[in-house]
Amino acid sequence: MPRRAAACLSVLFFVLGPCLEAGVGPFLLTGGWDQGSDLPAQPFWTVLGVALVCAGLAVVVRAFVAFAVDGRGTPTPAAPTDRLVVSGAYRHVRNPMYLATAAMIVGEGLVLARPILLVAAAAYLATLAVLTTRLEEPTLAARFGAPYEDYRRAVPGWVPRLRPWSPGG
Repeated sequence: MPRRAAACLSVLFFVLGPCLEAGVGPFLLTGGWDQGSDLPAQPFWTVLGVALVCAGLAVVVRAFVAFAVDGRGTPTPAAPTDRLVVSGAYRHVRNPMYLATAAMIVGEGLVLARPILLVAAAAYLATLAVLTTRLEEPTLAARFGAPYEDYRRAVPGWVPRLRPWSPGG
């Protein structure tokens, strides 16, 4: 797929994926963006929450760029990559977009003092762990073969490795 088309489709999928998951979903769960009274407001938790939202957003955006530029495709199965994406955060963990989106949801929960969002982030990750194992990984293994199997053996799915992995290294 040409990079320009991959970039355009990635922007569309970004709006339909992470924006719904970390934006619309939390908004609907909390009934708005108002500060909750479920937890006492603490500056430490607010600062941590803002940091999680910003860091999560940076990882998700960088991952989408990697899919368009390095993989020449998108994260969606409707327009998959031509190449296996193993750059950026993917050198540390196989599911950085899911973890980053969950971090954004947790961050929103801390900023808004809404524990329901912490539960939502856990449910989000649990659901994706099942979908990843049953659908995504078998599809990637069939599509990319041995390179994906090498990658899967070397890079953990959910707990990032400290040292970045590099193919053949």
